[in-house]
Amino acid sequence: MAENSREATPKPPLDSADAAWASLPAPFPPGELAALCRDIEVLFRLNPYYYFDVWRQTGPDAFHVEFENQSNKTRQALDLGVTPGPGHGVTIAYDQGIKKRTVFTIEPALNGSRLTITDDYERLPETERVQRQAEVDKSLAAWAEALRLYFLRRRRWSWLPGWRWYIRRVWMPMKPSARRIVWFIYLITVAEFFFFLFVMLIWLVEQGS
Repeated sequence: MAENSREATPKPPLDSADAAWASLPAPFPPGELAALCRDIEVLFRLNPYYYFDVWRQTGPDAFHVEFENQSNKTRQALDLGVTPGPGHGVTIAYDQGIKKRTVFTIEPALNGSRLTITDDYERLPETERVQRQAEVDKSLAAWAEALRLYFLRRRRWSWLPGWRWYIRRVWMPMKPSARRIVWFIYLITVAEFFFFLFVMLIWLVEQGS
């Protein structure tokens, strides 16, 4: 039922008869990447197709979430349970829906680590999975790409004072569409700043002559 990523992986990276997965490079060693992945809310909010209405922690390793998945046009209310995953990874189990779990697997790689996201659909009988195929999450590849970009930006900009606080407390709780608008505004502001410098340079050159 699930569509596998087009990686050179012949079978799911975990024991499942029905799974989809996508992998991405991360510029952090496995231990550091594992620490970042323990912030489950960040991982899920980075999915560009998830529009959250509720994210509430209900226990040390438990959360209640309500969101719209725009990749398959479904609304979901789920209770999540978090446990250690393979190696340095983490596993998120779902109390209902067609997904059994999502597993984040971390492996060492050149210049950092490799993170694999696996959605395991082996919760329901095969006949019911086929009937509910329209509910398959189609956001996996986009989710992996969003995580890849986030890790790169974190590596590049987290030294700036206040950057981590802004990303975690302001930018991350925004809906994905709002983040895109804010990013577009940033680009316009930077372009206007450089245009101002260009005009100022021309004025100084003219004054000097």
